[in-house]
Amino acid sequence: MRELAVGDEGPTIRVDDLSRPDFVRYAGASGDFNPIHYDEPHATSAGNKSVFGQGMLTAGILSNVLTEWFDIGCITRFETRFTGQVWPGDSVIATGEVVAVSEDPPSGYELSLTAETDDGRTVITGSATVEQTD
Repeated sequence: MRELAVGDEGPTIRVDDLSRPDFVRYAGASGDFNPIHYDEPHATSAGNKSVFGQGMLTAGILSNVLTEWFDIGCITRFETRFTGQVWPGDSVIATGEVVAVSEDPPSGYELSLTAETDDGRTVITGSATVEQTD
């Protein structure tokens, strides 16, 4: 594992122009067929401006920061908090930063993760622990 310091940033993951078909494909992959994610009349009758992406879809986008940055076997913890909705047409930009470095075995890193839409709305925050496997 490479040596990192507090403040180092990981890769930026960008998914552009999410659409209703993306939400339906995710529903098929995950089994989350809540109609609020694909049925416009259902979503608007529940008080939403439109259908919106599943929270776990945005968590999946956020997790790509980790798997592009580190070997999946090094990731020992990944937690998220949903803070906003992803609407059709939104792009999601996910980033991560090292917030702590452990010197005690097993040495590793604590990370802060965030995904925002292209207009600056934070839709999910997270944290992760990555341990060296030397």
